[in-house]
Amino acid sequence: MSTVAGGGHANRKRSLAKTFLWRAIATTDTILISFFITGSFAKGLAIGFTEVLTKMLLYYLHERAWSASDWGLGEVDGKEGKLPGEGHANRKRSVTKTFSWRGIATTDTILISKYITGSWTAGISIGIIEVFTKMILYYFHERAWSNSDSVSYTHLRAHETRHDLVCRLLLEK
Repeated sequence: MSTVAGGGHANRKRSLAKTFLWRAIATTDTILISFFITGSFAKGLAIGFTEVLTKMLLYYLHERAWSASDWGLGEVDGKEGKLPGEGHANRKRSVTKTFSWRGIATTDTILISKYITGSWTAGISIGIIEVFTKMILYYFHERAWSNSDSVSYTHLRAHETRHDLVCRLLLEK
């Protein structure tokens, strides 16, 4: 994937893809934690699906903010010869993004949970548990995306099999 200095690592399409995948993982986690804390599957679903709206917007904005920074890019696994803004994110960047996102997301979770349950205790409990589960899940989410390079459409077409061609043609209709 080519990037320019000051352009960070992710383009808008990649940020959107990361947003939707992360939201699916995180919403499932939120629903389960909320169910265990409240004993109500309905409240768990309400909290989880409310967060879909708020967190997708917050996560996209968080991802775009990080995409504007070259800090921690191109300094990975003996690839020191790369220019700023090129290459994979190093672990410091992934950890820092994890903590910055968790602060935003935990605040959102606590406020939504308090509103839906009517209890600060439930809201704070859900938020505190999520600090641990989400940081672990998010770190691995970031590492997986950091280790995936974008591949050009031309490159994919060069390696396309008959089966891939049929799938592509069906999807393009």
